[in-house]
Amino acid sequence: MENGNASSLAAMLLKSSGLYSEEALSRIAAGRRANPGMGLAEAAVKFGGVKEKEFLAGVGKVLGLDSVDLEHRNPTPEALQKLPASAVYQYNALPFALDEDSITVVASDPFDTSVADGLRLAAGIKVNVVLAPKEDVEKAIKKFYGVGAEAIEKMLEDGRYDVGDDFGAMTKINVGEESEEASIVRFVNQIIAEADRQGATDIHIEPQETELRIRYRIDGMLHKVDVPPQLNRLKSAIISRIKVMANLDIAEKRLPMDGRIGIRIQGQDIDIRVSTMPAAYGESVSLRLLAKSGSFVKMCDLGFNDRDFAVVDKIIHRPNGIFLVTGPTGSGKSTSLYSFLSEVNKIDVRIMTAEDPIEYHMAGINQVQMQSEIGMDFARALRAFLRQDPDIIMVGEIRDRETAEIAINASLTGHMVFSTLHTNDAAGAFPRLIDMGVEPFLIASAVAGVMGQRLCRRLCPDCRREVPLDRKYYTLEYPPAKETVFEPGGCDVCSRTGYKGRRALFEVLDVDEDIEGAIVRRENATQIRNLSLSKGMKTLREDGWAKVFAGVTSVKEVLRVTEDQ
Repeated sequence: MENGNASSLAAMLLKSSGLYSEEALSRIAAGRRANPGMGLAEAAVKFGGVKEKEFLAGVGKVLGLDSVDLEHRNPTPEALQKLPASAVYQYNALPFALDEDSITVVASDPFDTSVADGLRLAAGIKVNVVLAPKEDVEKAIKKFYGVGAEAIEKMLEDGRYDVGDDFGAMTKINVGEESEEASIVRFVNQIIAEADRQGATDIHIEPQETELRIRYRIDGMLHKVDVPPQLNRLKSAIISRIKVMANLDIAEKRLPMDGRIGIRIQGQDIDIRVSTMPAAYGESVSLRLLAKSGSFVKMCDLGFNDRDFAVVDKIIHRPNGIFLVTGPTGSGKSTSLYSFLSEVNKIDVRIMTAEDPIEYHMAGINQVQMQSEIGMDFARALRAFLRQDPDIIMVGEIRDRETAEIAINASLTGHMVFSTLHTNDAAGAFPRLIDMGVEPFLIASAVAGVMGQRLCRRLCPDCRREVPLDRKYYTLEYPPAKETVFEPGGCDVCSRTGYKGRRALFEVLDVDEDIEGAIVRRENATQIRNLSLSKGMKTLREDGWAKVFAGVTSVKEVLRVTEDQ
């Protein structure tokens, strides 16, 4: 609708809907002039001040088009089979119902006449259009056809990718093909791009007996990805494509391998760690997505309570000592460490880090990648660091006695050392170091503090709902702060999960003279924890309850990620 008559007709239709004033119509026209490629429907919603559902209902009534609720109604299998995925994705229209002489499709643009015309050619029968919001249509297409369905369809038509379980046939694929039109390339790119869009940290590609299962880890939880059912026939091609991207040997399928992929998505550089593992029905592939750069979480935004913030702030600004962050894999330890480094990163401070891998690149810091295959491990890097005149050292993880002893010696000779340990709680760090063979008096002298942490999912602020606290929680030794809490709901913003993002739970153990004495006496973790609690430390569970009553997370999440002490 670019000519004068079409524009006048469009304005008349919008005005007839009763939704738009003359001022709103002027804004829509101005918006389209400033954005030449924007369609009338998109402009009417963006600049007209009307929600999309209201727009579709009002304009649909004028044009004689019905609306459908895709959240509560599903298309019929016969309709889905009538149209190829390529046509569905091309016109962004979902086949919904099939009659003897017509097919009903769901679209989001009531002014786009090419949908009915184009799909009539693809289906060979009359096409009726009903309306639904654009996001609902796109979600439904991905749900019922699967991510990358049009690329899968093209690969099967091509024939050369359909190799089933004959892994050796993969050598016939032109692995140097980098064109965006290459179906196998496009499908893998779509899987990665969709994971990034949903905020996934990991992608797991797992060959099963009858399917190739793809799952995303979002906010710490695994979610199955809707993919085309024919995908299992193409698993060899997909896995080989990923191995080619990671510079791995596609002919070796008996041994686990590790590699890296560097890609750019919407202007942001993404570093992907790739791990392959031989399994019963093919190679299982795991991809960890890491943003190479970006804004670091500020220490004041990590979610500390006042006491913990003051203790951590005091420790990280010390001239020497060791500050340990403990927790299982995926508990946010790296994010916290980068936050602390960002806090102390000044022009007059020399900071060196030994990491495996370097997860985020930070300006002004000397970051060193560990390479165990050539003998470059944490212990060797630490020894070299001491000859580099650093003020602050960060060691990715203390795994053995040698690394622990060098870190302690570094702290005792005037350096501030940050590192991580895999223990269940903060107090467990001391017995763990003693088990490694480090003398207790050295641990007591060197360690300034230990922070334990976990990640819990954050309630979606758009759909959380307030409910009475279950009476069984009133018997806790730390009494409830209020009688109501929030629980997850479920909306479009959070993909119906009730949660959006994550928040950390902390316990911060400050090592003072009494704690030092307990360490030297080789007291166990429980005794050290109780001593710290008497001095004001809050456990992970207590910090979790505080965030529950603040409306940040739910009771179920806190009970899931913390232990009852």
